[in-house]
Amino acid sequence: MAEVGCLIAGSWVTTGAQSERVGPWTRQVVTTARQADDDDVGTALRYARSGAKAVARMSPAARADILDRAAAEAIRRRDDLARLLALELGKPVRDGGGEIDRVADTFAVSAAEARRVGGEVLPVAGWARGVGNTAFTHRAPVGVALAITPFNAPANLLAHKLAASFAAGNTTIVKPPPQAPASSAAVVRLLLDCGMPPEAVQVLHGGGEIGSALSAAPEVGVISFTGSPATGAAVARAAGAKRLVMELGGNAATIVCDDADLTAAARVCAATGYSNSGQSCISVQRVYVDRRRYGDFLDLFTDAVRKLRVGDPLDPDTAVGSMVDDDAAERVVSWAREAATAGATITTGGDRDGAVVTPTVVAAPPPDARLIRDEVFGAVVSVTPFDDFDDVLVTCNDSRYGLQAGLFTHDIRRIMTAWRELEVGGLVVNGSSNFRLDHVPFGGVKDSGFGRESPRWMVDDYTVIKTLLLRGTSLYGDQEGTR
Repeated sequence: MAEVGCLIAGSWVTTGAQSERVGPWTRQVVTTARQADDDDVGTALRYARSGAKAVARMSPAARADILDRAAAEAIRRRDDLARLLALELGKPVRDGGGEIDRVADTFAVSAAEARRVGGEVLPVAGWARGVGNTAFTHRAPVGVALAITPFNAPANLLAHKLAASFAAGNTTIVKPPPQAPASSAAVVRLLLDCGMPPEAVQVLHGGGEIGSALSAAPEVGVISFTGSPATGAAVARAAGAKRLVMELGGNAATIVCDDADLTAAARVCAATGYSNSGQSCISVQRVYVDRRRYGDFLDLFTDAVRKLRVGDPLDPDTAVGSMVDDDAAERVVSWAREAATAGATITTGGDRDGAVVTPTVVAAPPPDARLIRDEVFGAVVSVTPFDDFDDVLVTCNDSRYGLQAGLFTHDIRRIMTAWRELEVGGLVVNGSSNFRLDHVPFGGVKDSGFGRESPRWMVDDYTVIKTLLLRGTSLYGDQEGTR
């Protein structure tokens, strides 16, 4: 069992109220985490305010070197971190290992972005009132950032928020998910071991009241949050007039056209619809297939899903482990049953054993089914036929969410049309919705949030533009024109 402390003002604090995390696969306590209180919040905020100055004075090269070392160290600790994810979350170690590979990528990309932070020489002499003057900008750290992270990818999403904030020259207060305290603390320890100064990061474990108190604090200049729309709205209300970056989930659609390679599409959708038991904001949830190919795709897809190995997340051959808890698993099977009652067909799965859901396929659910309308965040995928490409784009857009979509086709006109018309932050062509590169901007529209998560774009959110005006000094010609 791992015992995890809060990192406050440079020290790991372990005495005080504790919260236990029961592993959804082991059914035993795997982690105890020291819970922060109001006094801890006050101490952390005061320390962050003073620590922000020390971090801002570090050179970009120094910050980049630390992040580069952390990228290499993440690979060295890969197996241990993947095992920790498996114990706390039931995530198969092969998925956990993939997440740590992405952590390494994220650190490396953040290091590169630290070296790119700069500014501009502004063309002030292009307008008459600017003649004879010079103006510059540079990107300055915001100061104190707050990172509120989710359970489904606690290591990499923390890496994005914390590494980009550090690359920009900020100090960061981390509010980890209660389901993954040890995994989150391990990422922070890794960075500290690689030279991140104690002034750069603090970790406060706790529930919504801690997140609310931190969000409302005037010392915090920017908040990066990943989670549900309801919790995101609560964070925004508490934050008030602060800069916010929010990724709030989705019910991602993937379209399979008549010219698609059905075997490849079925294989990809099966792999990416059930990885991490479907607990990803871009996990394949809705698949729409051209009616002329629908029956063949459904057969191929169902067969591929049945072949997914379900079991012990510590087994390297396991493809699907457990969900985060029993309630989440029950939601999946109940939504599948609801759709079946309304006329859909469950072609495989539809049951659970504790927190383990048998990968489930639901064919042709009604358009008002919760499996279609809401975010299921679990090991179930719906498959529905469509007759017209333009109409299916409208169907995909008939959602409160708009994070990412997939499209299987080789028709460039369809690709351009979908890119233009789909109300999403990203479109993956000849891949499912569930694909992401950590150096590419990622985020959504509508209730899927705002802002983009990727180090380059996050650095923009974590910095403010400061302008310097030199009156009477010009880099440009200062002779007035004649009329």
